[in-house]
Amino acid sequence: MPCTFDTVDLATFIGEVPGVDAVQLPAPLSAFDCRNNRLAFLGLMQDGFADAVAAAARKYGAHRVGAFLGTSTSGILQTELAYRRRDPANGALPADFIYGTTHNTFSVADFTRHYLGLTGPAVVVSSACSSSAKVFASARRMMAAGLIDAAVVGGVDSLCLTTLYGFNALGLISSQACRPFDVARDGISIGEAAAFALLERVPEHLDGNAVLLLGVGESSDAHHMSSPHPDGLGARMAMQNALETAQLDAADLDYINLHGTATPSNDAAETKAVAALFGSGTPCSSTKGATGHTLGAAGGLEAVICALALQHGLLPGGLNTQQPDPALPLNYLLDNREQPIKRVLSNSFGFGGTNCSLIFGRAG
Repeated sequence: MPCTFDTVDLATFIGEVPGVDAVQLPAPLSAFDCRNNRLAFLGLMQDGFADAVAAAARKYGAHRVGAFLGTSTSGILQTELAYRRRDPANGALPADFIYGTTHNTFSVADFTRHYLGLTGPAVVVSSACSSSAKVFASARRMMAAGLIDAAVVGGVDSLCLTTLYGFNALGLISSQACRPFDVARDGISIGEAAAFALLERVPEHLDGNAVLLLGVGESSDAHHMSSPHPDGLGARMAMQNALETAQLDAADLDYINLHGTATPSNDAAETKAVAALFGSGTPCSSTKGATGHTLGAAGGLEAVICALALQHGLLPGGLNTQQPDPALPLNYLLDNREQPIKRVLSNSFGFGGTNCSLIFGRAG
């Protein structure tokens, strides 16, 4: 939708979740009130998720269930709003502004564990746009170390002036709805999202519709503060590491959910990395044409999309992309395709060259 968020005056499109301002947090958690945590609360109430977490807590013990969430700006909007209400005499922030439970990056994990009644390890990863992909790796390591038996993972990022004006200052936002991998792509559309998943140790008997985290790969190429390595070096390393941890070959994957931000440099660099490992045959697309770039929530959101793709046998076409760039030789899907799939890869790459790739597969 065209941007009408708060006081923002930019000719761009955004992916705004309706109804966030009307959400009321439970009274005992009112200190956590900010747009980011209200959005998290909306996400936690979907699809019986809170009930599934409660069942896991009964099964393993609340102290054996962790919370690992990714965010980039957390509740920074609350600080932006507070600055408008500074004391005109001394510049002091209003007394009702609580940094620790709103703007602080840990706020969303703290809110989540309190709401769900969890007492296990709680961690927030804030590594730009790879944040809520990296939490899958963090939870997996804690499980492997024997510290937990289950984990709430995912990410939450909400709209704020800092990201909208910040990305505009970098010349990265589009005046149209973003068109990943399109010949006429010219930038991102910023969105917001809350996405959660429950990771558990693999039980002895699995439902055939269950989704498994098969592999994780992380890298840090540190090429530039905001631009990807032009040859996709870090992206390629992350994908290669994910294949190795999953003990799979490139040919074993049925679909790739591309990071695909719709900036000229990102899509070109990711193409080089994907083509180097997979060639040009593996079906792929970016779902950011449908959601916008949800920044710190993107990895978690796209992990959920991949899980749904596996369960429903659906390869999502890249919405808004009209003419794939011929200089990007990938098997880019323009339309949804229905077919059984067993393994998919999801890419999330962030500023500073912080990269993460996840491989998911069907149990049956």
